[in-house]
Amino acid sequence: MRKRNYTVTIRMNKAEYDLLQNKVKESGQTQQAVVIHAIAGLKIASAEEVEELKTLNQILSEILSQLRGAATNLNQIARKMNTDGFMPREDILYYLNKNILKHRKESEKIWLLIRRLISGQIHMEQ
Repeated sequence: MRKRNYTVTIRMNKAEYDLLQNKVKESGQTQQAVVIHAIAGLKIASAEEVEELKTLNQILSEILSQLRGAATNLNQIARKMNTDGFMPREDILYYLNKNILKHRKESEKIWLLIRRLISGQIHMEQ
């Protein structure tokens, strides 16, 4: 069953048509997708931008996984402290804190790049 039941025919001059074709080629999307994104006011991302965002997403996913591991360790330490009065060694706490701060800084850098990319402040050539 078709979701889009309306067909629209539009006329363009040569410059407009060439611009549309360049957007289609640059984005790697269909003409239909480019036009729908344009009329919806959405950014038409190039294929390179999409790939870069996929890479950033993978990196963030890995960082999140590492942070989950650190959070699990912290929860286990907290549980042990609450039930047994156990106090972890200072070097263990220092190690956990150092890793959490490292992952936080990496995450912040990536999020900044994503925000700049989305807002159009940087181009994929960088």
